[in-house]
Order: sequence, then structure tokens, then C-alpha cells
Amino acid sequence: QVQLVESGGGLVQPGGSLRLSCAASGRIFSIYAMGWYRQAPGKQRELVARIRSGGSTVYADSVKGRFTISRDNAKNMVYLQMNSLKPEDTAVYYCNSFPLSTPPSWGQGTQVTVSS
Repeated sequence: QVQLVESGGGLVQPGGSLRLSCAASGRIFSIYAMGWYRQAPGKQRELVARIRSGGSTVYADSVKGRFTISRDNAKNMVYLQMNSLKPEDTAVYYCNSFPLSTPPSWGQGTQVTVSS
């Protein structure tokens, strides 16, 4: 069973930056595509970025040009660099495999709040 631990969230002003980290363990991490998902209050969880084992990336239109996903297969880590943050980026952020397993197993997530 995969274990995922997200960290790096916090309170930041609009226009600011944060770097999220995800530590994964429990299976062969390097062969899986990974994604960062987020869930805002009252909204469904959505995929914001994903990265293949080889490093190719895809972003949601809402974060394209502002967020960068990366991974370190040697350390079983996935990162999300978030720049030019907006209030609408406020959410709990999670990492997980892409596509999700059935049923998906989630970590505790990390809260990102963008507010002045």
C-alpha cells in the first residue's frame, strides 16, 4: 500500500510562492506517473498537474505558466512549485498516482491559503 505525505503548504499573499513536497513510499515509485490534486471548500477534488516517470508534464489550464511539477525518483519525491498564487488557488493539495488507483488512498494533504 502506497503511503503519501504532503508538506509545504501555508498562508501566502496573492502573488506569492510556495513549494509543496510529497514523500511517497510503499511501492516502486519511479515507474508511476504522479499528480498533484487539490480540493477547495465545497468543490470536487481536481488534478492540477501530472508528471510521467520520464519527466513529461501536463498542467490544468488554471495553473499553466504558474505551477511547475517535478520529481526525484531516487528520493521518491514529487514537488509542486507554485508561483503567482491567486486566492482561487486556496485548497488542500494532495499528491497521488495518475491515474488514481481503485479505490484511491490519500494522504493528509497540505493546506494552501492565498489571502491578503
